[in-house]
Amino acid sequence: MTDQITPQPRENVGNIPAYVPGKPPVPREGLTTFKLSSNENPYPPLPGVVEAAMSLVGQMNRYPDMGCTELYAALSRRFDVPVSDLSTATGSVALIYQILQAYCDPGDEVVYPWRSFEAYPIAITAAAANSVQVPVTATGEHDLAAMLAAITDRTKIVIVCTPNNPTGPALTQTALDAFLDRVPSHILVILDEAYVEFVRMADPVDGVATYRARRNVVVTRTFSKAYGLANFRVGYAVAPAPIAGALRAVSLPFGVSGVAQAAAVASLDAEPELLERVDALVAERDRVFAGLAEVGWDVPEAQGNFVWFGLGERSADFAAAADAAGIVVRPFAGEGVRASIGETEANDRLIEVASAFTPDM
Repeated sequence: MTDQITPQPRENVGNIPAYVPGKPPVPREGLTTFKLSSNENPYPPLPGVVEAAMSLVGQMNRYPDMGCTELYAALSRRFDVPVSDLSTATGSVALIYQILQAYCDPGDEVVYPWRSFEAYPIAITAAAANSVQVPVTATGEHDLAAMLAAITDRTKIVIVCTPNNPTGPALTQTALDAFLDRVPSHILVILDEAYVEFVRMADPVDGVATYRARRNVVVTRTFSKAYGLANFRVGYAVAPAPIAGALRAVSLPFGVSGVAQAAAVASLDAEPELLERVDALVAERDRVFAGLAEVGWDVPEAQGNFVWFGLGERSADFAAAADAAGIVVRPFAGEGVRASIGETEANDRLIEVASAFTPDM
């Protein structure tokens, strides 16, 4: 047989970094193990959500409503925005992929903070665009002045992640507005608010109000975190109609399953119960934050459902110590460790591990 040339993907595909998911815990005899590696909601489904999802299970032989009609209507009512300004997808990360696909030509630049959400460089490279990573500050915050300085005539998109995953701090509305005032209007700004429900601070960002005031802002949110639907993969974007329309144009047909749509609508209906759970998680987060301070840790302000340990080269050591105690955290090699807020016992163990660990800080 003669030598044959095999099909080759685009050059950028070979440069896509791998996404590293949070590892599940390994069962231990006599020890309850906990997963604090994926920022999951530790509570079971909200009242009525399982029943709503089960009502669609019997229709699994049929395609879901591609127009997500009921979900769009529920989101429209909840946020008082027209359906034309909404787009849904399999999590907010899918919406970010769609934004990049819809707006970036090969070689366009995307400016974003780093360390931030791990999927950003993956999605940007997949779109054949170029990453422009702007280091966060020593306290894990966006360096907005440096991000503005990084904008060039090749910049197509700027990503703002608030609260920032995995470091934790959130922007104020005042700081965001001052930043957006200086971003050229032809540049699209993604306001990633995956953890918005957990923010408790003065002058918090209101993504929906920001979208109303700007023609170049798209807000992405998810049902995976506060709403506890991580397994169902539902996210939504709020944006001016032309932007939302572009996202719908490139969306995967029938991407959000009928079961997921029903669960998301029921979750919106159960918002009072949701807010009680979010308040409980925020209280646990604040307790963990205070507990870490008591044992000598200076961690960044936590506004999501996680805390960040900026351990650099000792990140793997801390993750190993946590694993020995029956909790799995998320290490970022050479940078730090993110630990989700989970069950009370898991959080207690996290504080105990941190208390016994001597960081080089």
